[in-house]
Amino acid sequence: MKETICTIPINDIFMPKDGCPFCRMEKMLEEQYVKFITGDAMMEPSIRIETNKKGFCHRHFTQMFEMGQKLPNALILESHLQEMIDNFMPKKAKSKPDKKQLDKIKSELSSCYVCDRIERDMHHLTDTIFVEWAKGEEFHRLYNEQPFICLKHYYFVMDAATKKGRFQSKYINDFHAETYALTKNYLESLKKDITHFCSMFDYRSKGQEWGSSKDSIERSIEFLTGEKP
Repeated sequence: MKETICTIPINDIFMPKDGCPFCRMEKMLEEQYVKFITGDAMMEPSIRIETNKKGFCHRHFTQMFEMGQKLPNALILESHLQEMIDNFMPKKAKSKPDKKQLDKIKSELSSCYVCDRIERDMHHLTDTIFVEWAKGEEFHRLYNEQPFICLKHYYFVMDAATKKGRFQSKYINDFHAETYALTKNYLESLKKDITHFCSMFDYRSKGQEWGSSKDSIERSIEFLTGEKP
């Protein structure tokens, strides 16, 4: 598979056996887009038109600031702020709040160029996963050897798989069963570890081993949110 910013080799994502593969995929896309947007893309007129309109969420503004140099960030902000002035702040205020204008601002506050590109490419790559899984063979084994699929991405991948035309219907039951098992089995092991963690604060557990429960809080948060605490 040709490797570009929008096409990451699926096998490379699934080869490691460390956490949720879809989290790795999302993180990889995020890092590439944040780097891209403060680099070559900054001077691309078509991309600047989009970033001027959409802007970025707090998370990605922060990553851009931390990763990029100050000048690229300032240039992106200069044209984006002008877009806000032109579209949301007319020269003269109306006598009462403009509901349509406020709705536009609300929409802008939840808009992010990087989030939109990540979501698009996550769906694109997931379609490739469906194709590779249906072939069986090596990728099928890689998929089933994953430690878990987090709750966020269990929803994401099953929602995508059930959309018409996204996945061959004759495979959907088996794919669901395998994906469900990766999520449910890990969820049950987390619950067991959390219960053991809680019990270790009981005086009757004095001298017992913490075992795998030691980092169960951190792993539970990662499983439930798709983010390491």
